[in-house]
Amino acid sequence: MVENRPWLIALSHLVLIVGVIVIAFPIWMTFVASTHDQATMLRSPVPLWPGSHLIENYKTVLAAGYNRPGSVPLSVTLTNSMVMALGVAIGKIVISIISAFAFVYFRFPLRRTFFWAIFITLMLPVEVRIVPTYGVIANLGMLDSYSGLIIPLIASATATFLFRQFFLSVPDELTEAARVDGASPMRFFWDILLPMSRTSIAALFVIQFIYGWNQYLWPLLITTKQGFYTVVMTVSRQASVVDTVPAWNLLMAMAMLAMLPPVLVVAVMQRQFVRGLVETEK
Repeated sequence: MVENRPWLIALSHLVLIVGVIVIAFPIWMTFVASTHDQATMLRSPVPLWPGSHLIENYKTVLAAGYNRPGSVPLSVTLTNSMVMALGVAIGKIVISIISAFAFVYFRFPLRRTFFWAIFITLMLPVEVRIVPTYGVIANLGMLDSYSGLIIPLIASATATFLFRQFFLSVPDELTEAARVDGASPMRFFWDILLPMSRTSIAALFVIQFIYGWNQYLWPLLITTKQGFYTVVMTVSRQASVVDTVPAWNLLMAMAMLAMLPPVLVVAVMQRQFVRGLVETEK
C-alpha cells in the first residue's frame, strides 16, 4: 500500500512548478521582448511584462521581414520551412515504411545485406557526407529549390529499422489469413499493415517534422537566394549582424513565430505521439 504523505506530494508539486518556471522563463522573456520597441529593449533593466507593440512587431516581420533593405518577409521563410519539414517528414515515412515492408514480406537475393547497408548509414549523418551530397545536388541543378532542400534528407535508416521491427511482430496468422482471402501484397499493406502502423507513423511524423524544421546547415549550404531561406536561417542571420545593434524586438518576434509550428504539431498530435512511443501491444 502506498503511504499518503501530504508533505511529499507538496514537495513533488513544488519541484514540478520550479522546473516549469525554469524552462518557460526564457520563452516568456522572448515573448515579452517581442512586444516592446527597440528603444525599450536597449534600456536597462529589461522589462518583465508585455508591452504595447505586439501587433506592430509581428505585422512588420510577417510582411516586411527584418525591416532592412532586401529583407524577405518572414511569411516566405515560414512557408519554406513548412514545405521542407512536411516534405522531409512525409518522404522519410513513405520511403521507410515501403522499404521495411519489402524487407519483411518479400524474399530476394542479398536481402539482409541491403538492410544492413541501410542500417550502417546511421554512422554517416548529413554533416559527414555533406560535401559529396552537395556535389550531387549541384550537378543535378537542384540548388535553390525545394527538391534540393528535401530529397537529400528523406532517407532514414532509423525509421526503416523501426517499421521493420514492428512488421516482424505482426502475427504470421494474419498474413496467412490475408493470403487465403486473396489479398495482394499491396492490398495487405494498405488495408492491414498501414492502419496498424498509424501510431508509429504519428510518432515518427512529429520527430521528423521537428528534425526538418530545425535544419540549419544543409539549407545554409545549398541556398543562395533569399526566397529559399528557411526561418531558422533567417533568425540566425539577423542575430549575427556585426555592423549595427540587432533589432531585438523584431528578432524575438521572429523567434516566437519560428517556434509556433513545431509546438502546434506536438500539441495536436501529442496523444498519438505518446502512444506511438510507449505502446507495446499491437
